[in-house]
Amino acid sequence: MLRVRRFTKFRIRPAVYRDTRPTRITAWTVGGEPVPFADAVTKPYLPFALGEPWGRPWDTTWFDVSGEVPADWAAGGQAELVVDLGFTGDQPGFQAEGLVYRPDGEIVKAIEPYNSWVPLPDHGPFRLLIEAAANPIVQVPYEYEPTAMGDKATAGDEPLYRLTDLSVAWRDQEVWELLQDVTTLDGLVDVLPEQGARRAEIVHALERMVDVMDPDDVAGTAARGREVLAPVLAGRAPDSSLIVSAVGHAHIDCAWLWPTRETVRKVARTFANVLDLSERHPEFVFAASSAQQYAWLKDSQPRLFERVRHAVAAGVIRPVGGMWVESDTNMPGGEALARQFVLGKRFFAEEFGVDSEEVWLPDSFGYTAALPQIARAAGARYFLTQKPSWNETNPMPHSSFLWEGIDGSRVFTHFPPAETYNSDLGAADLARTERTFRQKGKARHVLGLYGWGDGGGGPTREMLAAAERKHDLDGSPRVRLADPGSFFRAAEAELSAPPVWVGEMYLELHRATLISQARSKRGNRHSEALLREAELWAATAAVRRGAPYPYDELRRIWETVLLLQFHDILPGTSIAWVHQDAERDYGRVADELTALITTALDALRADADDALVAANAGPYPRHGVPAMGLGPATPAATATPRPAGDRIVLDDGMLHVEIDRSGTLVSVVDLDADRELLPQGVAGGVLQLFRDTPREWDAWDINDEDKRSGRDLVEPMSIDIVDDAVVVRHERGKTVINVSIRLSEGKIDYTFDIDWHESQKLLKLAFPLDIRTDRSTSEIQFGHLHRPIHQNTSWDAARFETVAHRWIHVGEPDYGVAIANDVVYGHDIRGGQAPSGRPMTTARLSLLRAPRYPDPFADQGRHAFSVSLRPGGIPEAIADGYALHLPLRTVPGAAAEPLLVVTDRAVVVESVKLAEDRSGDLVVRLYEAHGKRSRATVRTRFGWHEAVATDLLERAVDSEAVRGTTPGSGVELELRPFELLTLRFRDPVA
Repeated sequence: MLRVRRFTKFRIRPAVYRDTRPTRITAWTVGGEPVPFADAVTKPYLPFALGEPWGRPWDTTWFDVSGEVPADWAAGGQAELVVDLGFTGDQPGFQAEGLVYRPDGEIVKAIEPYNSWVPLPDHGPFRLLIEAAANPIVQVPYEYEPTAMGDKATAGDEPLYRLTDLSVAWRDQEVWELLQDVTTLDGLVDVLPEQGARRAEIVHALERMVDVMDPDDVAGTAARGREVLAPVLAGRAPDSSLIVSAVGHAHIDCAWLWPTRETVRKVARTFANVLDLSERHPEFVFAASSAQQYAWLKDSQPRLFERVRHAVAAGVIRPVGGMWVESDTNMPGGEALARQFVLGKRFFAEEFGVDSEEVWLPDSFGYTAALPQIARAAGARYFLTQKPSWNETNPMPHSSFLWEGIDGSRVFTHFPPAETYNSDLGAADLARTERTFRQKGKARHVLGLYGWGDGGGGPTREMLAAAERKHDLDGSPRVRLADPGSFFRAAEAELSAPPVWVGEMYLELHRATLISQARSKRGNRHSEALLREAELWAATAAVRRGAPYPYDELRRIWETVLLLQFHDILPGTSIAWVHQDAERDYGRVADELTALITTALDALRADADDALVAANAGPYPRHGVPAMGLGPATPAATATPRPAGDRIVLDDGMLHVEIDRSGTLVSVVDLDADRELLPQGVAGGVLQLFRDTPREWDAWDINDEDKRSGRDLVEPMSIDIVDDAVVVRHERGKTVINVSIRLSEGKIDYTFDIDWHESQKLLKLAFPLDIRTDRSTSEIQFGHLHRPIHQNTSWDAARFETVAHRWIHVGEPDYGVAIANDVVYGHDIRGGQAPSGRPMTTARLSLLRAPRYPDPFADQGRHAFSVSLRPGGIPEAIADGYALHLPLRTVPGAAAEPLLVVTDRAVVVESVKLAEDRSGDLVVRLYEAHGKRSRATVRTRFGWHEAVATDLLERAVDSEAVRGTTPGSGVELELRPFELLTLRFRDPVA
């Protein structure tokens, strides 16, 4: 085969372009942020030559290219502009890219390393403009070294690229087709059994192809070579072959190693290529998710968007996923995940008149057990991902199966067995598909996603050539161009009794995404809380006082928050520029939501009385204030710290707490239960510092072995009593950690103020507990999840860092401890033994990291955390979580009865808002939180004519949970464990 491959590389491939002619080039450099075409064409362009450097990092150069296609070029080919912006290596989507315009502003197509041509007229003069983006190569495979390129302020001014080619060329169609024949067969040689007859047949044919061709006249003998290969290309696949539904795709991260402003351009480039390809291949189908990306296209390139709209109507482009972005699913709150579907599906319906049935998350870092219910409530039936194929330890046991969530909802799920969403439909990907498909013998339908992602150009004509040749080819699965819906229906139909996976789909990789870039995570958690407050008080003011509801402002803010939940932003795995933008956006969101909350509460003022009251947006009464209502608050009583020998004691009649000179808890006695919470001889509330040097993927990963390197921070610089708090100060180089510890109403409260300046370190807060259990409980969206804390199996051992939202709980059948937080997501809970030999459980919260790639200064600076601990059950954990999430807000003179009261604490109201259709109807979203069957009455304190159950899109549905309604009074409910329910009250009046 060496002879064949040399002939292909040095004879066939160079002969694809038979003749070339130079072009005339001028250029203008923007010298800053991108500008639209209408501005760029008015600028002064200067002569530019091939070989010249261009492109400071993150800058843009516009090339004006003109030339002429000779009239004497023969038929049988295509005149093309061949472009090489100075492409480096094999990283499409991670370097220079370009978008090509006609002089009238019409977009032609994009330019990337593997899609570097532009169609030209058959003959005559032409002129094109290329918007060339000098995106730096931030990703260095398998090295992940710190780089200054991810921050515009530190990226430097030296040009990154040299213009290598801008020439008119004539592509010989017959030679190009021969190259596709050879590529297809050569790929099979590498994957077929070495001693097999089919491989030998292909090798023989390829050798004969070389024999019959003239190396000095490839164009003249290409047809002869194709004739030799035709018989082996005609060999049919066995009837038992897998059927690969090939769907065009181009996964585009909304931000990652580039800022969102560059993603806007990547989206335009990709859709331009898709539209160009579809004009040449009518059978081509392209699936694209993320309503946000379509919205960007609508705003930035309205003419291109209209072409996309027509392509959607024609069935060429298929909007999939139904979400605003391909979000992380571990950390967004329940209401935020619901809104991903609400905003995404509404956009697709309003702009295209389509409703997608599949959830499309091929690249997120694990999947919450709440997602099946949320997906079904949004009208989805199917789920697609391939990310669990990245598991370090345990391969997922199924490729097609039913995924069951915490409430029992199920979605039909498929993992494309090629284990990539960037396939080229080459032999290697298809062989992997056949090798890893778990249901062989029971099913034949699999999905293949092909196309270069992240701005790499999407599907190519070479990929479609591969699909055509592998439609029915011996040695390969059968490839069929298809759309996602057709695939899912076929795959579902052929599995009469699919296997079932119950619970979360934990990714055994990228566990540090729960910790990295803590400020972005704080911004997310606090934005979710402020959105709840803003909607609740605005809805209350609208119903009670007739105040205008801020539909547009809230939708715009939701769009921002949902974008920032994208699976490389919220997880903390993007360049510095992205997280700087995120922190700025979260600050703006906080300001805007605070203003909306203030306006709504001002509308609820009964008179000019300025007496202060408390606004409680939480689902439970607090300190005398009703849930979701207003009223005078009774201050919480806190214990006064007092010295006692070498210890400091706090006692509030419910807990007796002792802190020693190490700044840690040495005794926590539950006075009611007469029980010590800490194991004998083991300190609690201990800050622990660990080495954090991942094997690869700095911001993404932590390794379990690094826990062997931990040290306790037990030598504080000072311990002081300040008012009602014990204040412990640690100093380590430039890092300063201030911890304030208070005791109030049977609960220990920790407040952290940290100025963090570590490198590759991980900070945890540890609570060893005198609890014997084999599992812990963690809050997730609309419920909670039990996880083993032992390491009996490889699955248990691999789950060494887990997500929880506002609380975790560990307990014995009749006694437990609840630990709540205001912004922590990463947790580490394991069983063990105390020095006394007694069993204990250690719960640790992961507070901060300091990874170096892709942001070398990640997490440096100030951070704040709040954590609480109390004896109690899961109901207490839920209440404490909401209390930290939604602190009381002090306002002057407001007064309004809560819109509703729920009679059972197990039924939690998550959202109160006005309907998305602006009808003025009131929408209430609630869920069963205790994991049991619960009956409750929603007692309304406003008038209404009808109450109906709806899906997330607020469309009426049948629901067994609604047992009865009394107009204007209440709704009787019976909910299954963790059941999610949306109620719509029509025509609400005060």
